[in-house]
Amino acid sequence: MSEPVVNAEVAPAPAPSATPAVPSAETHAAERPHVVQFTKVTKSYGEGPKAFTSIKDVSFTVADLPGRGEFITILGPSGCGKSTVLRLIAGLAPQFPQTSGELLVFGKPVTAPGADRGMVFQDYTSFDNRTVEDNIAFGLECRGVPQKERLEQARQWIEKVGLSVARDARKYPHELSGGMRQRVAIARTLILKPRIILMDEPFGALDPTTRLNMQDLIVKLWKDQEATVFFVTHSIEEAVYLGDRAYIFSSSPGTILKEMKLPATYKPAKVMQREQEFLDIVFEIRDLIDKLETSTRAGDD
Repeated sequence: MSEPVVNAEVAPAPAPSATPAVPSAETHAAERPHVVQFTKVTKSYGEGPKAFTSIKDVSFTVADLPGRGEFITILGPSGCGKSTVLRLIAGLAPQFPQTSGELLVFGKPVTAPGADRGMVFQDYTSFDNRTVEDNIAFGLECRGVPQKERLEQARQWIEKVGLSVARDARKYPHELSGGMRQRVAIARTLILKPRIILMDEPFGALDPTTRLNMQDLIVKLWKDQEATVFFVTHSIEEAVYLGDRAYIFSSSPGTILKEMKLPATYKPAKVMQREQEFLDIVFEIRDLIDKLETSTRAGDD
């Protein structure tokens, strides 16, 4: 008599181990403090009947994206507080400090200007008694970087911003065109590697062709630096071309009326700014700002 067959219970094969999910840029960004966060920020000047409010209850958040930074453009009618926003971030008086609300940079309240923020102004801000290379190296000199090292870095930045070491390094500001002087100002700011770059109408005084060339340059430098840029401009075309996002401000007192996500910059400015998709966005923003300016004029009567 044969022995009964015992049905052995076969253990199930182990499930294949799941491949660990790779954290996305958004996940990493969520774990980092925001680059800049405004929460109901208001800035007023004076008291009583003569009080003036520049911005009111402005709120926005810009995340810290690893390996890149956002390019934020700020548009709106004249006098709506665009520059006030930049100077609050920079910690520059008299716009700083805010009258009310919370302003954080990398998760901490702003208390003063800092090396993590660099600013480029519309006015040419070079030192007249310094050469191009000495102007660019000025911040490094203030940090105590030895002369040989800082001049080597300055000459690298002369080339990065499209100038010539051989022709331009020993020139003084009065020997430069407006576009060249603004290139020097940009190099002097970016050589310090700020995490936040604040640009207040830096190309406003340039001729149209030079302005387009400077737009292409700043896109390249921004991508190389991996910094977050806040860029104030009156040019809608410039804002749409440069920005990842645009904040459109209302008439004074300024507050954010609309936030727009913008198409990626992938062609030279003079090419991209002729495309219909680009023009459609420009016209949409222009119509919105025209309504704001018309409303402001009507209110002045």
